[in-house]
Amino acid sequence: MLKVHFLLVILLLFYSNPVIPSTNIVKTLPGFSGSLPFKLQTGYIRVDEKEDVNYFYYFIESERNPRDNPLMLWLSGGPGCSVLSGLAFEIGPLKFKNVEYNGSLPALELNPYSWTKVASIIFLDAPVGTGFSYSKSLEGSQTGDFVYANRCHNFMRKWFLAHPKFNTNSFYLGGDSFSGKIIPIIAEQIAQSVEANNIPKINFKGYLLGNPITDSKIEDNYKVKFAHQLGFISDELYQSLKKTCKGHYIGQHSNDTLCAKNLEAYSMTYKNLLVYYWANDKTVQEALHIQKETIQIWIRCNRSLPYAKDVDSVVSYHKQLNSRGYRALIYSGDHDMVVPYLGTLAWIKSMNLSIVDRWRPWLVDNQVAGEEVIQLQSSIPKNALLCSRGGFLNNLSNL
Repeated sequence: MLKVHFLLVILLLFYSNPVIPSTNIVKTLPGFSGSLPFKLQTGYIRVDEKEDVNYFYYFIESERNPRDNPLMLWLSGGPGCSVLSGLAFEIGPLKFKNVEYNGSLPALELNPYSWTKVASIIFLDAPVGTGFSYSKSLEGSQTGDFVYANRCHNFMRKWFLAHPKFNTNSFYLGGDSFSGKIIPIIAEQIAQSVEANNIPKINFKGYLLGNPITDSKIEDNYKVKFAHQLGFISDELYQSLKKTCKGHYIGQHSNDTLCAKNLEAYSMTYKNLLVYYWANDKTVQEALHIQKETIQIWIRCNRSLPYAKDVDSVVSYHKQLNSRGYRALIYSGDHDMVVPYLGTLAWIKSMNLSIVDRWRPWLVDNQVAGEEVIQLQSSIPKNALLCSRGGFLNNLSNL
């Protein structure tokens, strides 16, 4: 009987404990002078046991009071854009020095407006194939909107099990661009888990989204009108677009060559190279504890992901979360051509929320930084911020 009991204990321990995530404390980084003045942890968490899919993350504790300050998971857009975009270009504690590239390792400096001064943030490379996240199988590399959201939920569940001291911290989801499609789905899954009293218990409070893709049909059809308002296209081209495309600018328009030609005339793009040189440096990858031979080359945005965009709109998820009492902050840059704020205002308006405070100037250091409106359904506030001079990689620290 003694042997049976001993075996039972071993089996219980085996099945009650998840796979322990790999974690590493990073105290210095190539390109930054001296020790890091904040606590940085990197690691991998397996999010799909069957397919062996591993998500890579950077965790930075709050520089003020990590025990009591909020905790946030941050996702970048794409899909397929590394979260280094958010960490180094938007809300993280480090940024690249704005100097001409001379062939050496790009230098880093502190960001005085980092959100980590008031919150602990998990920066997650997702979906699989993004940044340093990887799969060992071809099947695991296949992903899509729902798979992406499910794996992120699995990631958070395992992360909290491995970091129980943060279970009571107020927890938020955050992201921008394409993550606006994914975060409401993750939020709904977490909300259902909270209601079911699942372990680990997550103190989920709400979410914030910047320039979020939410309903492609609504947002894409506002791009041409917005470009005309900003003076990016002429009155003549705008009138021609309205006439030839009949007010519908999404889709291939393969049967209307004149409409397709007009749409091609207003397209544009941009890129930044410093992060490529830094993230592909061997000493950087060693400092971050990147597992060898898991990726061939780091790219900022992986446009070749085998990805299924199987969600057209997440407005219904916003409605469900709002009815449950979760808070939401939606903010947009008034110069964003990728997700024009006109489309964001349109889908928020479609929710038929009552207005508590109408549009008013939003001031930062006694300067106008944008406009703000607060809408309410029952007792749940949903803020909408319009940030002056904000573009696609807009964030509140720029103001």
